This record gives sequence, C-alpha cells and structure tokens, in this order.
Amino acid sequence: MKKVIFIILVLVSKSVCSQGCSDAGFCTSENMKYATAKDSLPHAFKFGINQGSADFDVSVFGMYLEYKYQISDKINLVTRINYTSQSNGANSSNAISDGYIIADYLFNPTISASIGLKIPFTDGNVKENGIALPMDLQPSLGTYDIVVGLSKKYNNLFFALGYQQPLNKNKNTFFKSSNTNDFFTTNQFKRAPDLLVRVGYNYELNSKWKLSPSLLPIYHLDSDTYEDDTHQEIQIKGSEGVTLNASWLVGYSINDKNALEFNLSAPLIVRDARPDGLTRSLVLNLEYKFKF
Repeated sequence: MKKVIFIILVLVSKSVCSQGCSDAGFCTSENMKYATAKDSLPHAFKFGINQGSADFDVSVFGMYLEYKYQISDKINLVTRINYTSQSNGANSSNAISDGYIIADYLFNPTISASIGLKIPFTDGNVKENGIALPMDLQPSLGTYDIVVGLSKKYNNLFFALGYQQPLNKNKNTFFKSSNTNDFFTTNQFKRAPDLLVRVGYNYELNSKWKLSPSLLPIYHLDSDTYEDDTHQEIQIKGSEGVTLNASWLVGYSINDKNALEFNLSAPLIVRDARPDGLTRSLVLNLEYKFKF
C-alpha cells in the first residue's frame, strides 16, 4: 500500500497544472488533512507559508495563522486567517483574504466530524486603477461558505469526506475582453458547491518523523455562473466535474511543543474550466506548530 501511494505521488509531482483545494483552508484543516486526534496540550498555534503558480502566468504567495483550542476531550475549536498575494506582472493584489471558524467533534478515537464557516475579508471585486481584476487575481472568492466534514481512521489509513456550500454570489465585475483568450468573465460570479474526499496513510518513521501521502478528489457539483450585460445568468461550460489532487506530507516533531510540517501537492486530473482562479501548479507549503 505504501509503495503504491509513493509511486503515484512521484509521478504526480511531474504534473504542471492543478486546481488546489476546494478553497484554501478547509481541506487543509486537521480533520480533513489526516483526521483529527486529541492533542497532548489544549492550545496550538500554526503559522504557514505557501507558494504556487496559477493559470495565465499568475504567481501566488500565501500565509496563514491558525489557533486551535481543545475545549474538552471531544471538542476542538479552530480559527484561521489567510493572507494571499497574486501577480502576473501587469496586475497584482494582496490582502487578508478569508477567515475560518471550525468546530471538530470527536465521537471516539477513530471518528470525528467538523462544521464551520468561511468568512471573506474582500468581496471578490478588488480593483486596480479602477478596473476590476479577474478571479485569478482576487485574494478571496468573496463568498461566505458553510463547510462540513467527517473523517474515519482505520489503523494507519484514514478517510475524510467534506462538503463546501457557498452562500452568496460575489461582487466581481470583470468582463473578458473580446480580443483575448485570457481569464473568464466572472461578473456577479456564483460558485457551485464542492464535495471532496481524502484517502491517506499516516506512517510514523520514528518518534520524530511522520509521512502522510494522500489522494484528494474534488467534485464540483454544478457549473459556475456569471451575469452578462443584460443581467442574464450564464453557465460556464466545463466548470462542473472532478479534480484529482495528490499530496505528500512530511512532519517533524522538534519536541513535545514544537513541530514542522512540509506539504507538496500536485494534480492527476483537472476540470476543463476553472473560473474561480484556484488553479495551481505544484504547490509547496511549510508550517510551524507550537503547542502549549
């Protein structure tokens, strides 16, 4: 099993185009990433940085700060703030993008569930020189989202099922130029919900090192839409369907309170159209965790 997953991930790392997680934050929460477990200490801070390349020569840099409070043996409360900076040379944007509030409930040592809310800090219509930027250059999708998840451990294997439901259209007003193939028209963009699954394997090399490869299929349940200049809602062809990503996580425990985690993600399958701007090439993430 371990050898099969490793071979798949080596092949995947040679790919060049991917949609990232359904949205930065939820599928990288602990419950969706390797299944939540009771921690040795009640408080934990995480700081992470990530780098990736998107469609249309857009370069993406991100940071996040997360705090987890273990309220009881059964309940964790997680808050997270994301920062995103994007540029394609001609245009750029940077802002605190989204916040998350997620509660995890541990039914027993092998089964846990999550429910939470994604809160945007921009409306998806950041402008440069008075002109709206396309979604590929927006720091946030500009939507409030409900997120729910369920995870199950079986020995070293783990399985996670998640659902993300946007609650509103964003305020984007970008129209594609008639003489270019760049970007998608996303005026009053409405993003469809996502169903995501993660199948992975947690392997402890020793007391310090942990490996956790996983596969992450994301099914975009319907077509995304925009409004044309007559306010008619138009479906974006090719935006519905499956994206399959793979992830290789390496964790290092410095001591009982401090840890580092490196995560590499890359694709196997992508949808034909990804107007939300979440397309990424190989993504690298480095995280520091402090428990107290």
